[in-house]
Amino acid sequence: MAARLNAYENPALSKVYKYFIAANQALVASPLPTEVRHLVEIRASQINGCGFCVDMHTKDAAAAGETQQRINLVAVWRDATVFTEAERVALELTEAGTRLADTAGVGEELWAAAAAHFDEEQLGALVAAIALINAFNRGNVLTTQPAGDYVPGQFN
Repeated sequence: MAARLNAYENPALSKVYKYFIAANQALVASPLPTEVRHLVEIRASQINGCGFCVDMHTKDAAAAGETQQRINLVAVWRDATVFTEAERVALELTEAGTRLADTAGVGEELWAAAAAHFDEEQLGALVAAIALINAFNRGNVLTTQPAGDYVPGQFN
């Protein structure tokens, strides 16, 4: 499969993606736990059908020490016993924030559960992580970025 646009050579798209990448660096430096960020990136990418991002984020998670079992179970996290309560809340918030058209948004009960597990700075980073991965997913799906060739850390 060939991409419709080369995201890194197209003048407008590459410029925007550079800002996205800079935003991601701010998230890497944030107090949001790395494991949570990886889970968010994987789950939103699965929901949005972004093969490029699923490839990237599962490989990056594994390179960061995430177990293959947990990576495999992200898609069915509700039925898995391998995620902490904080991770489960983050995954639920990711689904609610990704499926905005299918839900009534993020309810107060879910937000309160997130606030019980993450401090205000971490919550801000979690919201930003969900928004950013959704933006990346949409760009990559629209331009049919192919999956499978990503090497962990290649964009660092």
